[in-house]
Amino acid sequence: MKIRTITTGISISSPKDTDKIKQAHEFNQKAQKIFAQQGYEVQTTRISTNSWEEYLLNLAKVDIINEIQTLEKTCQSLDISFFNIGHANKPETIALIPDIIKSTSIIYCSSQMGNRETGINFENTWESAQTIKRISQESENGYGNFRYCAWANCQPGIPFFPTAYHIGDTSFGIGLELGELVNQAFSQADNLQSAEIELQSILEKELIKVAKIAEEISLKFAVKYNGIDTSLAPSLEQKNSIAFAYEKIMSGKFGYPGTLAISGMLTRVLKNVSVKICGYSGLMLPVCEDVGLAARANEQTYDLTHLLLYSAVCGCGLDTVPVPGDITIEKIAAILTDLATLAIKLNKPLSARLFPIPHKKAGEMTSFNSPYLVNCHVFSVD
Repeated sequence: MKIRTITTGISISSPKDTDKIKQAHEFNQKAQKIFAQQGYEVQTTRISTNSWEEYLLNLAKVDIINEIQTLEKTCQSLDISFFNIGHANKPETIALIPDIIKSTSIIYCSSQMGNRETGINFENTWESAQTIKRISQESENGYGNFRYCAWANCQPGIPFFPTAYHIGDTSFGIGLELGELVNQAFSQADNLQSAEIELQSILEKELIKVAKIAEEISLKFAVKYNGIDTSLAPSLEQKNSIAFAYEKIMSGKFGYPGTLAISGMLTRVLKNVSVKICGYSGLMLPVCEDVGLAARANEQTYDLTHLLLYSAVCGCGLDTVPVPGDITIEKIAAILTDLATLAIKLNKPLSARLFPIPHKKAGEMTSFNSPYLVNCHVFSVD
């Protein structure tokens, strides 16, 4: 099992608040070292802030972009590779996100489409759809959308990007890569019931160890600990694919009947491990971040509607899903509205990271040049 991220959240009042950024980075480095001493590989350390609307208020567009670029330079000087400026919650600020993505390289951000209390914000949802479309047109192979998502009903303190945002005093959370443990549990199981028992047992044992180290770090450095996001972050390694894990206990391929039941079971286990949890703590099914999911997408064993269905009982929503480059803003908005409806109706955090692929049609292969993504066929949205 690997630790995908140690994510520390800070509240800043200005992009020039470099002391807090430095302190968060130093804390991340120390925490990473402590985990490494205990035998854990920490793949990334990350920093998220409160909404950038709060610390870039009342600035002109050009000044906002300049301030964020300055912020990125500060991060790069400190060797910070993942920095999230939180979410936008107004149509006029969401509209600036394509320019933010285009003018930076390590800055992540998101937009809010609604929550349980206020319902769906249709203006934000429409602007988010326009943002996805613009980013796809203004970045190579549409890759800029890797650093942006639209979400509904997501709380602060999610360790995973790009959804992460922060409120309040400095705190940190842990995100894991659990595909290896799921494959281990399912390899030892004969059916759905035994797989659930086996997985619960393995996760209890392993996550308690991680939680204990995190709690000790929290005490040592007096930084609040939010918990572990138990979500099954994906692996690009074939042996740890979540899709191939499913197929160990089902008759058929991922996407066939039985997929929904396994998705529900996985989420049930992930939410019931006896450690402090945070964030999504559910099943992630990011199409372009998992070799098995990409392979089954190529075979058309599942589609975008299936992913929405699985989101009803599991995960984080629609993640790294490639769609045709000529998709209309209306269709993107319809997909986002469906997702926001699920999030609010079921009171769960869901996000959408869609990849319209320029000049590609449904069934054609993506051509990402990224260490974080695997290529697969573009999904149909008809």
